[in-house]
Amino acid sequence: MPALMRMALEGLAWCTSLGLLTWVASLARQDASLADRVWPALIGGAGLLYALRWPAADARGLCMAALGFAWALRLGIFITLRNRGHGEDRRYREMRGRNAPHFGLKSLYLVFGLQALLAWIVSAPLLAGIAGGRAWNWVDDAGMSVAVSGIVFEAIGDAQLSRFKSDPAHAGQVMDRGLWRFTRHPNYFGEACVWWGLWFMAMAGAGWTAAWSVVSPALMTLLLIKVSGVGLLEENIGERRPAYHDYIARTNAFVPGPPRRSRR
Repeated sequence: MPALMRMALEGLAWCTSLGLLTWVASLARQDASLADRVWPALIGGAGLLYALRWPAADARGLCMAALGFAWALRLGIFITLRNRGHGEDRRYREMRGRNAPHFGLKSLYLVFGLQALLAWIVSAPLLAGIAGGRAWNWVDDAGMSVAVSGIVFEAIGDAQLSRFKSDPAHAGQVMDRGLWRFTRHPNYFGEACVWWGLWFMAMAGAGWTAAWSVVSPALMTLLLIKVSGVGLLEENIGERRPAYHDYIARTNAFVPGPPRRSRR
C-alpha cells in the first residue's frame, strides 16, 4: 500500500506540474482553452509514469499504459489541429466574461487546478491495473476489446465530423451521417468505453481491491453526459441550429441505437 500511495502522489505531482505550466502559457497567450489540448497528456502521461516507475510492471500494466498513451496521443493531436488558429474556444470566452475581472488568476483553480485533479482521478485504473499481480485472463481480453473499440469509435466519429465541417456546402447543417446517425455524440461514447474497458482490466489484475478505481469511468461518464460534454454542447445549440431539435427527436444522445422516426 505505501508503494501504491507513493505512486499515486507522483501521478498527482505530474498532473499538477503540467497543469501549472499550461496555466502560465495560457496567461501569455490569453487562451484558457489550452486546457483542452493538455487534458489527454495529463492522463496519458500519468499512465506512462506509473508503468515506468512501478518496480515490476507486467504485461497488463504495460498494455494499459500503451492504451492510455494511444488514446492521449490521438486525442491530443486531434484537438490541437482542430483548435489551431481559432483563438480561445467560445466556452472559455464565456467563462472569462462570467469571471471578470482577474479571470487569469481565477483560471488557475477554476480551470487548470480542477482539470489536474480530475485527470489524476481519471488515471486511477492505470495505476490499479499496473499494481495488480494476477495472471492475464478473459476479463483482460474483454476490457482491452472495449477500450480499443472505444478509441476507434471515437476516432472515426471525430474524423467524420471534421470532414463534414470542412465542406462549405454543409455550413449551418446538422451532422447526422455515419456514426452520428446512431448517436449525437459518438466521440463521447467512445471515450467512455475507453475508461470502462481499462477499469475492467484493472479489476482483472487486482480483483475487488481495484474496485475503488471505478471512480474513473464513473466520473468520466458523468462529465461527458452532464458537465463538459453533451449537456454543455447542447445547452443552446437549438437556438443556433433549429434543425438540431429534429435531430434530438430521432437520435440517441449517448449510447448508439437505431434512429427513431422523425416526429415531423
